[in-house]
Amino acid sequence: MTGPAGAPRRSRGDTDGSGRGTAGDGTAGDGIANVARHLDRFAADAPERPAVRAAVRRRPGQWESQSFAVLAARSRRIASGLLAQGLVRGDRVSLLVEPGIDLIAITYACLRAGLVPVLIDPGMGRSSFLACVERMAPAALIGVRRAHVARLLFRHAFRTCRVRVGVGPGPHFGALRLDALEAAGDGRFTHADTTARETAAILFTSGSTGPAKGVVYTHGIFEAQVAALRDLYDLQPGEVDVACFPLFALFDNALGMTSVFPDMDPTRPAQCDPALIHRAVVESGATLAFGSPAIWRRVAPWCAARGERLGGLRRVLVAGAPVPPQLVEALRAVLPDGGDVHTPYGATESLPVSSVSGAEIVDASIRSHSETGGGNCIGRPAPGMDLRVIRIDDGPIASWSDELEVAAGELGELCVRGPVVTPAYAEDPGATALAKIDDGRGGVWHRMGDLGCVDGDGRFWFQGRKSHRLETELGVLPCVPTENAFNTHPAVRRTALVGVGARGSELPVLVIELEPSERPTEALADAILAHGRDRVATASRVTRTLFHPGFPVDVRHNAKIDRPLLAEWATEQLR
Repeated sequence: MTGPAGAPRRSRGDTDGSGRGTAGDGTAGDGIANVARHLDRFAADAPERPAVRAAVRRRPGQWESQSFAVLAARSRRIASGLLAQGLVRGDRVSLLVEPGIDLIAITYACLRAGLVPVLIDPGMGRSSFLACVERMAPAALIGVRRAHVARLLFRHAFRTCRVRVGVGPGPHFGALRLDALEAAGDGRFTHADTTARETAAILFTSGSTGPAKGVVYTHGIFEAQVAALRDLYDLQPGEVDVACFPLFALFDNALGMTSVFPDMDPTRPAQCDPALIHRAVVESGATLAFGSPAIWRRVAPWCAARGERLGGLRRVLVAGAPVPPQLVEALRAVLPDGGDVHTPYGATESLPVSSVSGAEIVDASIRSHSETGGGNCIGRPAPGMDLRVIRIDDGPIASWSDELEVAAGELGELCVRGPVVTPAYAEDPGATALAKIDDGRGGVWHRMGDLGCVDGDGRFWFQGRKSHRLETELGVLPCVPTENAFNTHPAVRRTALVGVGARGSELPVLVIELEPSERPTEALADAILAHGRDRVATASRVTRTLFHPGFPVDVRHNAKIDRPLLAEWATEQLR
């Protein structure tokens, strides 16, 4: 470890699948890797360039900003201060801080020190959240006032936190304030000599498509993601990103880019004020913006109604849920000349896997295929990624075989291998066994849990979650291809195909959410059914429809439909 003499040190190690360090064996792949090095490089090359800008909540037009030099210096002092509190390399740190400048500084500080930040979304619900915290057994809690209230109320979940740091307005109930910890830190600290295979962070899935799981990231994976995103979207130092999804902002500074946090509640993207998103894009001179479909469904029509464009954006990245061609078309219409929409495909366990441009999505032949049973085009694999389609199997698959693959055009599960694929879930060997396949060469394939196929031109098509497929008397019925056909009806905002009844003989039921101006009638239901049947053969298997006032969605992106909950609701309605 480089830094002040006497700094705590732990023997460097790999991940063993639990997310805890193990002794390194010195083999290839043990090279030093730590993304904090990138932050220091840009602090030296462009010290005055803004690294992070954050809107002051509920105070329009006011911003807080920190340069690369200041952010790098802060992260060095915070890292040194955390180690001085007795934390050692490999310790887990529960990080419960709102998106903004402090979150970026603390996260880089943890990575710099070789500590393992654990990010869990409190929106998953109290009991699930506390269970995740307890399972991770963090050595430290760094959080806002509400986090420390939770620490006192639910002592058992936080009992392993021997170091406690408060962020933002207090009181923090006995926790050391961040500014005091930072002031006591040594600005000469650089970074731990972490290896590529050493655990860097644990990022939890949202729990929207199954139990929340802690995804183990290594330092090498973070380095690979930085390179993959740079190459895939030609991201350059000096660009500006309006980060409507806070976790993506962590990559900005490692790429020499400025992160801009707009005035919005990141836990409720579907309720964002489109005017404030537009303001952030225009005032910051943004060249990039990343957010869920729920955000852009509000921003695109707001811009169109007022004749506004999205400043000088060259790229809008939309991810977190399936992205319909209609939304891509609406967004492209409010971008400046030369700008385009991109929909990266991936998951917390592996990102990016593939990507497709808006120009491709709205191409007549691709859009027609999407709306007549093809599913959603997710493009071709990202650089360095190997994407395959394997037979559908709900059980674990221990080792890879080429015999697992299905033929082009055949439905199967999407499976990926490459430098950004995470190795395991922390403290969850059962989930790891279900999601990972040993590739026989020291690496793993990750099973995406998504159904899809590959066409003759090498493009991949998403057809729905594997767990959401219907098992009917006529065979397997994936959701998305059929829904896409119904979604083209002008009265429909979106649909969800759910199964009612016993597995193997499920009744396909189409649940419909109408556009706000429409009212549900039996005649409209019949018209929507006829519309879908004219476009895709599988629509003929749908004989029952139900109108729903507003679909339940995931807490992270506000865009993924909670199909299991809708299926329960549909079952009750049809009794």
